[in-house]
Amino acid sequence: MEDQREALRKIITTLAVKNEEIQSFIYSLKQMLLNVEANSAKVQEDLEAEFQSLLSVLEELKEGMLMKIKQDRASRTYELQNQLSACMRALESSEELLETANQTLQATDSDDFPQAAKQIKDGVTMAPAFRLSLKAKVSDNMSHLMVDFAQERQMLQALKFLPVPSAPVIDLAESLVADNCVTLVWRMPDEDSKIDHYVLEYRRTNFEGPPRLKEDQPWMVIEGIRHTEYTLTGLKFDMKYMNFRVKACNKAVAGEFSEPVTLETPAFMFRLDASTSHQNLRVEDLAVEWDAMGGKVQDIKAREKEGKGRTAGVPSPKRMSSGRGGRDRFTAESYTVLGDTLIDGGEQYWEVRYEPDSKAFGLGVAYRSLGRFEQLGKTPASWCLHVNNWLQVSFTAKHANKVKVLDAPVPDCLGVHCDFHQGLLSFYNARTKQLLHTFKAKFTQPLLPAFTVWCGSFHVTTGLQVPSSVRCLQKRGSATSSSNTSLT
Repeated sequence: MEDQREALRKIITTLAVKNEEIQSFIYSLKQMLLNVEANSAKVQEDLEAEFQSLLSVLEELKEGMLMKIKQDRASRTYELQNQLSACMRALESSEELLETANQTLQATDSDDFPQAAKQIKDGVTMAPAFRLSLKAKVSDNMSHLMVDFAQERQMLQALKFLPVPSAPVIDLAESLVADNCVTLVWRMPDEDSKIDHYVLEYRRTNFEGPPRLKEDQPWMVIEGIRHTEYTLTGLKFDMKYMNFRVKACNKAVAGEFSEPVTLETPAFMFRLDASTSHQNLRVEDLAVEWDAMGGKVQDIKAREKEGKGRTAGVPSPKRMSSGRGGRDRFTAESYTVLGDTLIDGGEQYWEVRYEPDSKAFGLGVAYRSLGRFEQLGKTPASWCLHVNNWLQVSFTAKHANKVKVLDAPVPDCLGVHCDFHQGLLSFYNARTKQLLHTFKAKFTQPLLPAFTVWCGSFHVTTGLQVPSSVRCLQKRGSATSSSNTSLT
């Protein structure tokens, strides 16, 4: 009996769920009926407005053409009437002269005849009839003002409702990824003169191949594109790939998205390893600021937390972390912090903007084995450019405690290009891409980006591709580059 009751409960539950689904579907159908009425009324209203607009254009065109005909008719009528009046006056004068000549010819007084004949001759010479042009000044042909609407009529008769645009096709061969920009090129499979604009969507991803349905990154939208290509500029390539898709739109409807494509966006992405930073450096994401009280504040907080005022020599737990660990944190006068990503091949590029009023600043690369007391450029395990604004201004390249003074203005933003296999480490003015210095070395270990600052601050920009201008400069070589052995 209990089993039957349980079975009946399940049936009731199933029926209740199904009834709820049917009720929801009925509501959806009713809503769709209302939408059909509203939407059909809207498109009918829009259609009438479009035809009224077309009629207005035709009416305006008709009025302009009729005005042109009236103006042409008035001008021709004026010219012909003037010419007709002149001819009538000339004819009247000529008839009077003809009558006078006939009377003179019939006169019997031979003494007055010569004088009368001379007067008639002079009158004929000056007669308007002999100065008239017997050719109409204007034509009576008005056929040039006729209009043939046959082609327009055919076009109007061919009018149809706007179709849904086809899905564009992205041309991977013409698309380009370079200089942290992406130029995407697409084409329409069928000619469609009704397309008003295109919509481009893109998103970053770490997955190769077709876009995944579940992705943490949202689609970014660019609307109103008028051409079949678009360039995204100033991108940060902080993920390995980018997905793209495009759809075409006319004034009424948008088509389906193109087949999405995935483009690789290779760039060097790293973060600053706070566990390596000197206690006087405050690291926040990719920004570093000198903090003269950094170590003391941490010690005070540690004492307050532990309630042991006499344990100032015990390191603060906050400075203990993975990686190099608290014991390997840079100390003494090595105000240094390292990146968290090794460079063991290929070409990498990053930029650093530092505050010009920093007392001292340095950037470069180092082996992971760089000692915690060692300063950048003063050991064989590190290479750097160094700016010193303390006491006297100097701009130098340093390696293995050898120094080369650089004869160039100090930019506020520096670019670093590392070609690991070629053994090249180059520094550039990040804004002008002027080459400042190149180290040539045989790197025997993986490298880490390295930075130092004293009484100042800096900000690192990662996710950058090697600029095209930098690649060109490296290929050509530079007269200003120098090797390690040239440092003195």
